[in-house]
Amino acid sequence: MLLGMQQNKFPRSAVLALMVLGACAQPNSEGAEHPHLAPPNVILIMTDDQGYGDVGAHGNAMISTPNLDRFAAQAVRLTDFHVDPTCSPSRSALMSGRYSTRTGVWHTIMGRSLMDPGEETLAEVFQANGYRTAMFGKWHLGDNYPLRPQDQGFEHVVWHHGGGVGQGPDYWDNDYFDDTYEVNGEWQGFEGYCTDVWFQQATEFLEVRSEEPFFLYLSTNAPHGPYLVPDSYVEPYLEAGVPPTMARFYGMITNIDENFGCLRERLAGLGLAKNTIVVFMTDNGTAAGRAPGKNENGSWRGFNAGMRGQKGSEYEGGHRVPCFVSWPLGGIQGGRNVDALAAHVDLLPTLAELCGMDRRGTRPLDGASFADALRNSGPPPQGRTLFVHSQRIEIPRKWRKSAVMTERWRLVNGSELYDIQADPGQGYDLASLHPQVVGSLRQQYQVWWRSLEPTFEQYVRIGVGGAENPVALMSHDWHTQDQGVPWHQNHVRNGYVVNGPWAIDVEKAGKYQITLFRWPSHQERAMEVVYAAVAIAGESAEMEVSTEATNAVFHLRLAAGPTQLLTTLRRPDLVEHGAYFASVEWQGE
Repeated sequence: MLLGMQQNKFPRSAVLALMVLGACAQPNSEGAEHPHLAPPNVILIMTDDQGYGDVGAHGNAMISTPNLDRFAAQAVRLTDFHVDPTCSPSRSALMSGRYSTRTGVWHTIMGRSLMDPGEETLAEVFQANGYRTAMFGKWHLGDNYPLRPQDQGFEHVVWHHGGGVGQGPDYWDNDYFDDTYEVNGEWQGFEGYCTDVWFQQATEFLEVRSEEPFFLYLSTNAPHGPYLVPDSYVEPYLEAGVPPTMARFYGMITNIDENFGCLRERLAGLGLAKNTIVVFMTDNGTAAGRAPGKNENGSWRGFNAGMRGQKGSEYEGGHRVPCFVSWPLGGIQGGRNVDALAAHVDLLPTLAELCGMDRRGTRPLDGASFADALRNSGPPPQGRTLFVHSQRIEIPRKWRKSAVMTERWRLVNGSELYDIQADPGQGYDLASLHPQVVGSLRQQYQVWWRSLEPTFEQYVRIGVGGAENPVALMSHDWHTQDQGVPWHQNHVRNGYVVNGPWAIDVEKAGKYQITLFRWPSHQERAMEVVYAAVAIAGESAEMEVSTEATNAVFHLRLAAGPTQLLTTLRRPDLVEHGAYFASVEWQGE
């Protein structure tokens, strides 16, 4: 059940300071409404690592989220809404309406964060039904063709690469402030804080006049770590006794809240608010709002709405998140709760029904439509069993960090049973008292698991020699046997010693130039290695390299088809690892 609204105990001086900071650049001209479009516009906002308890509307007496609280009061609240316990899986399920593992995604790195391009995405559904489509912020389902957002139904994209700003595939030295992001295939510099940029770009998209309705996916990287935000958002929390890391985390959320308020004001000022479906949700449980870090002082000890676990956990706090939906013109309003079990896979069928859209894809959906429940014109889907798990390894393992969910029960890791209605904190394992329930839920899991197994040995592949040429690869997407990979720029700086192949698809046979780099190519920085080698599609080549060389270039003739690319760099001390960066360019027949 949704916790009741509470008076925020944030210090009055801090609230006033944040109100000043939160003044929107655009005035609200609600009275200047334009005629409503018949099909509704859709804005889907998803934040990163913000949990169920990281919003004032759910009972957090410390965090300042007045705009989200106001929206929650006006919206329909899905109070038992679930996602996967980590980033990429939640995003693939949201985009496809299918369990993440079916789409090839069960990790956030190691090539297992790449979504099968054969999935019909939300954006492709909207696009096929006459909508303009745009995405701003975090994608995290593949940085290369045919996996990029612009390959998957989004006409206009402004985004960072990898799983977060500053990660390995992202533009080098991005740090949340005055960064460089990709805009429709080209890197472009921006001024300002990352979250501000995403919302500013989204607002500019709203202001483009068109007779076509739009689908806008605004996916912030905040409040994902590193916890970077202007000090003005952090200081009020520190003064209120919030430990430093959590204060920065909360500050990032307050900045999101401020931007969300401004976006809604602009939407109203443009006359679009009444006929726009707005969805606010998050991608997994809290990362830093549950308990302070070690050796961090502060009187506030965090808030997780009484749930057990946080990001990455199979317990409720790892995958139950906020989901607020509003559409004034379509009857989705009034501050109601829908308490039925729901999940990320339900958004695609729900939005398709609300917007009167047809799917062209033939792959069966795992989600169900909540259109009637949101409009209060019929009951929600009932009698459901849903599944989540957190794998984060090369090949999924049965029962690993799993939860089987019904309206009443949670079967955790195949052996622990909790009555979630009587025991929302999951403190009392009732498996020994209800063996028939355990048996039934285990059997349903077995059926679900067998349906996933065909994907385990398959690879979602990066295309070379196709629409993106050359292709810039990064070690974030290497496949390894659970050794980890250099997925962050700091791993590259520190010379992470590991190797693994990229799974690729050679789309056209012919001559290819493969260039290996120790550092991003634009840095033109010495690799400080003495040897380089490549192996791909049954072909291999090697060479000695000067320590001053910035790259190693190979020319090979490749046949078309699926394969793997393995690279090797050897340092003067004979330590070997893969080339963290590589470029693959088709150069002709």
